[in-house]
Amino acid sequence: MTVNDPVPDTFEDTPAKDRDPEWFKRAVFYEVLVRSFQDSNGDGVGDLKGLTAKLDYLQWLGVDCLWLPPFFKSPLRDGGYDVSDYTAVLPEFGDLADFVEFVDAAHQRGMRVIIDFVMNHTSDQHPWFQESRKNPDGPYGDYYMWADDDKQYQDARIIFVDTESSNWTFDPVRGQYYFHRFFSHQPDLNYENPAVQEEILAALRFWLDLGIDGYRLDAVPYLYAEEGTNCENLPATHAFLKRVRREIDAMYPDTVLLA
Repeated sequence: MTVNDPVPDTFEDTPAKDRDPEWFKRAVFYEVLVRSFQDSNGDGVGDLKGLTAKLDYLQWLGVDCLWLPPFFKSPLRDGGYDVSDYTAVLPEFGDLADFVEFVDAAHQRGMRVIIDFVMNHTSDQHPWFQESRKNPDGPYGDYYMWADDDKQYQDARIIFVDTESSNWTFDPVRGQYYFHRFFSHQPDLNYENPAVQEEILAALRFWLDLGIDGYRLDAVPYLYAEEGTNCENLPATHAFLKRVRREIDAMYPDTVLLA
């Protein structure tokens, strides 16, 4: 599913919540791992229906907000932090209808929902990357950070030194190197490209339209790279995050953004 696909009209609107812009300062957050929490169909994997069935228990515990790590479609080479579709649920967890049912049921019990969103990179199986590597001159050609050699950004530390010897990996299909701050199967998005910014903003709006109450934005220090720096927490990164904050505030008041 893409960000332009319509949401099925069987989804119900989220019940209105009282305005409370500082709700997160008093809330009890509970990080719930969907895979290991509750299995509804006996396949050995926790799922959204199982989580929904246990909401009364979570309410009894005194939970105010549920925080879900990545549940998006993914090859699962990094626990779901390698996203291959920003607007689809991992099939073994359920589907979009299951997710909306969960959010609505949580709201009915006075609990909010926030989710992880991986901003810095995607899986190398994401259609954007597959198109980018095959067609450098196409619409996705500059969605990632490509170079003819691996000499740029030498001051950027290698995060996973036990598995990665460089922040650059050569792609034989495109014949160029791509930049990645994490694993080599997680190419960094190119936020210098306005189209990438719009794609990410559209994906953020997608889940907010389904009723969530906020995000934990993952890996945000690394959105931009600049020669001669460590490529972390750069002014351009802060500027884009301010734009995210501004646009979300305008459309979805009281949304929390954590990073």
